[in-house]
Amino acid sequence: MVYHIWYNKPMNKVDYKQEIGKLIAETRIGQGLTQAELAKALGTSQSAINRIEKGGQNISLDMVAKVSEVLNRHILSINRRKTLNFKINGGRKLHGSIKVNTSKNAAVALLCASILNKGKTTLKYLAKIEEVYRIIEVLNSLGVKTTWVNNGHDLEIVPPKKLTIDKLNKTAAQQTRSVIMLMGPLLHFFSEFKLPYAGGCHLGQRTITPHLNALEYFGLSVSADITGFYDCVVSSTTGDKIFTLGERGDTVTENAILAAALDANKTTIRNASPNYMVQDLCFFLQDLGVKIDGVGTTTLVIRGKTNIDQSIEYYPAEDPIEAMSFVAAAVVTDSEITVKRVPMEFLEVELETLRQMQLQFEVSSEYQANNGRTRLADITVKSSNLVAPADKIHPLPAPGLNIDNLPFFAIIAACATGRTLIHDWVFENRAVYLTELNKLGANTELLDAHRIYIEGPTHWHAAEMITPPALRPAVVIMLGMLAAKGESILRNVYSINRGYEDFAKRLNSLGADIETLTII
Repeated sequence: MVYHIWYNKPMNKVDYKQEIGKLIAETRIGQGLTQAELAKALGTSQSAINRIEKGGQNISLDMVAKVSEVLNRHILSINRRKTLNFKINGGRKLHGSIKVNTSKNAAVALLCASILNKGKTTLKYLAKIEEVYRIIEVLNSLGVKTTWVNNGHDLEIVPPKKLTIDKLNKTAAQQTRSVIMLMGPLLHFFSEFKLPYAGGCHLGQRTITPHLNALEYFGLSVSADITGFYDCVVSSTTGDKIFTLGERGDTVTENAILAAALDANKTTIRNASPNYMVQDLCFFLQDLGVKIDGVGTTTLVIRGKTNIDQSIEYYPAEDPIEAMSFVAAAVVTDSEITVKRVPMEFLEVELETLRQMQLQFEVSSEYQANNGRTRLADITVKSSNLVAPADKIHPLPAPGLNIDNLPFFAIIAACATGRTLIHDWVFENRAVYLTELNKLGANTELLDAHRIYIEGPTHWHAAEMITPPALRPAVVIMLGMLAAKGESILRNVYSINRGYEDFAKRLNSLGADIETLTII
């Protein structure tokens, strides 16, 4: 890790060590932790923590970041212009194997679901990414206590007796679209509340109308005010509920499930998404005693509980989108790597599409994920001579080709001989971001905001670029730089860190050469 640091004003070394130490001590005490407990979470000694808090030991920015993670507080903010950049020395073959991490999209849903439980929830091997951190910050502002345990792998969540909705962290909430999934749980705790407009990737207009239509059945009515908040008012309802979702969306299905989980009546949701993060949420709630029939289908029947109060440990399943990212990395660098712990149910259509493009790969025998339900396997990608598919590549609702995996087929198509049509019919302008591949040597032709032709194969070359403000296109650009010989610079990679944990470091473990540059 390389840091290029500029401070707004000079700082005396003794002063800054003492000030940072004081902040760490005050925050630790406020979280109810002893020096020994903090030391254990950080993998260091109590004496080291004692020296740090007294200002008697040098402390690196990496250590400050680790302390901030454990204490769920920003200890140090030097200025607002800090950005992370990647310097990528491309053209290298990858080799070895990599394990897929747990799902980012399941993580945020499970965090929102955790406030339904009055007992302690422990989410095992939770994805440590910016999107997750933002939801944790929102939960903390509501009075929820969160603690990283098991050497920082697991997150313990303990709700307060009463949520402090009036103290909700607007800044954190506005940085993630996932905050919209708090509507379903919060309607059980308040007769009225406010939520900030949802943020997230810049992918054109994304309506929340399907959420509002579904939550109306649980008594929620919502209006938008001019200050950037949704005004939510809850009325009482009685009797069983049967409704059809206007779109088979993942987050709208999750929001409806979260609302139904604390409803004592029977709820039937039709046209529900059977996608991976929805299944993980259902498995978690089932372990809490909520009865859910039809998991993995488009019709869910839910019999909720009016009170959930139990300690639970839950393992989220692995992320099929991250798995596809590593498959694409192997393809674009023409390498042989093994991607382990791949959730097969949610990547089978993608693999069949790759088979038709003549990608050579092997799939191991299947085994169960730690949640006891999800089917996993290991995929070994081989060096291949790809050809363009006979038909266009387009996404479909689960169990079709995942919308989040579609951008990876853009860079894969750029490696294939022939012309491929990518049809991104879901998002208004994501296809536009894929034209950025031209700066790396690709040959793309944008037909409209949804359709793009890609002609391959590509002779990649290095470039300096700004990261697109959308997660998957940003990763696609990064993968293109892996293939391009020479030094590329990818600036402001926050959008990648929103959805991937240590992605550069993990690619480096496969033989990539990526250096992180921190500009403060």
